Amino acid sequence: MSITISCGVQKGGCSKTTTAGILIHQLINDGNKVLAIDMDCQGNLTEFLTLKPCSDFEKKTVLEAINEKDPDKYIFKVNESLDLLAADNLLTMLPRQLYQLHGFNNPAIYTELEGILKGIKERYDYIIIDTPPALSEHTINALVASDYVLVMYESSQWCYSAIPNFLGSVELAKNFNSNLKILGILRTLNDARRYDSKAFNEMIEEEYPELVFNTVIKRKAATGRLPINGFHGNEELIEATNQFIPFYKELLSRVKK
Repeated sequence: MSITISCGVQKGGCSKTTTAGILIHQLINDGNKVLAIDMDCQGNLTEFLTLKPCSDFEKKTVLEAINEKDPDKYIFKVNESLDLLAADNLLTMLPRQLYQLHGFNNPAIYTELEGILKGIKERYDYIIIDTPPALSEHTINALVASDYVLVMYESSQWCYSAIPNFLGSVELAKNFNSNLKILGILRTLNDARRYDSKAFNEMIEEEYPELVFNTVIKRKAATGRLPINGFHGNEELIEATNQFIPFYKELLSRVKK
């Protein structure tokens, strides 16, 4: 049975999609079969993994998979080791679709993604879900469908404020999935030249010492260019991803525990 990990926080610009993409790349290189799910209507993970505009996937996304309760029709094979349930901007219609189907105050609103994955989870070693930068039906569905959540943290005041709110969302999701665990808080996009960046990294470590990863991901131009250059034939690939290796080892250790 696969291990499902959501990447999230209720703030944009925290490297959720980049980290999800690199994590998927590392898992595949380790010989794992992976399903990526893009639950963000921006479709950034879709574009990152396929190097195609997300508009190419119109009517062939996770939205249709949920609506028809049939993921098989909408799984896109990126390569032999990676499948994708894509997203485009019409994924914004998911809440309307869920409320029309179930009405308000129905827990089934938050379990639709979990439901469609039950029949396909045994095909994969890992399922990685990218979430939107907001508390939404998209995010709660992702959390309810997950075994673990990887909390992203960019060292700034606004993200520092977002962490307790997102942890509250995780607690909400536990009402529907009591097995959900916090994998940890990953500090990303650190700018070593800025004192405030260093201070916010230290503050989050003081508040959540058992949750923060030891690895701190620095802001690097080569990493920022990954969505342009991709993972294959990219001369900057090692420079772009090498600092994620210790994080990956930490993550695997925490999953095993």
